[in-house]
Amino acid sequence: MPRWSNVTECSMFIGETIALFVALSWTATALFAEVASKRMGSLPLNTLRMSMSLILLSSTLWLMMGTPWPRYADGDTWMWLALSGVVGYVIGDYCLMQGYIYIGSRIGQLFMTLSAPTAALTGFLLLGERLRPIAILGMFITLSGIVLSILSKSPSPHSDTPSPVHPRKNAVALSLPKKGVFFAAVAGICQGFGLVLSKIGLEHYYAAFSTHVLAPSVSPSLYIPFAATFIRASVGLVGFFLFLRLFNPDWKEKLHRAATDRRAMWCLLGATVFGPFIGVSASLLATMYTSTGIAQTLFALTPVLIIAPSAIFFHEKVTLREILGAVLSVGGVSLFFI
Repeated sequence: MPRWSNVTECSMFIGETIALFVALSWTATALFAEVASKRMGSLPLNTLRMSMSLILLSSTLWLMMGTPWPRYADGDTWMWLALSGVVGYVIGDYCLMQGYIYIGSRIGQLFMTLSAPTAALTGFLLLGERLRPIAILGMFITLSGIVLSILSKSPSPHSDTPSPVHPRKNAVALSLPKKGVFFAAVAGICQGFGLVLSKIGLEHYYAAFSTHVLAPSVSPSLYIPFAATFIRASVGLVGFFLFLRLFNPDWKEKLHRAATDRRAMWCLLGATVFGPFIGVSASLLATMYTSTGIAQTLFALTPVLIIAPSAIFFHEKVTLREILGAVLSVGGVSLFFI
């Protein structure tokens, strides 16, 4: 255990401060990613983002263990983390960026609170983890917050003509594009499912690492999450590149356009640095200095923290209903860690 992991040697609230920084970092990631996704498209964005992530992660692994790839990962580790990469990155991140295009990062991040109930249900089904009554209550509160944010009694903003598709005034209706809601919901569900698959992969990795390394120079708790993220990002890059080639005959032109769009590339760099790199690093530190429950609850503040910058930078009109919905969803997530 690193000497700096001893809480008594540190400031009382250093873990909570770092966890709050993680939420701010992921807020910045969402804002950068929204701009980049609307300029590049989801597949070019994710292909380039995974490439940048791998460069940063490889450099980190090289500094830690002297090799730019994950050491001591066995076949089971690769299998579970690869599955996690397919679910969490290829499907989840693709849907998240698509959701940003249709409904923006503010509402898109709200749907990411679905990851907590999804992870709880998946852990119950796959790992036999206990599903406590308070967690079930948290699921209903989280879902209620999302529903409160995306439903309204106003007529559809896409048409002034009452119809079965565009209901009359005062009828409860979806206030957002259906495609955006679908993509964002799938992204949140995949995030939770991928988290459980990652947990299984990490358990195999810790076992393999301890078998090969008796006295590691770097703490496994610090090294393995970066190495696991490398495996997931590698699978993500392969998946995104294959989909890009499969669904876009002009994929070379799209990648070239994306890579030469200076504003989009700067935003992509910001999304990569604040997300997979700084966000992951800081989240690891936070869980070393404070309890996992407190850290995860503070991480989940992103849907609330993103409201003000979305209104300032993107000139979005934020309603009281949406604010209450975001707060309610985050409150529901916090119940999973009590």
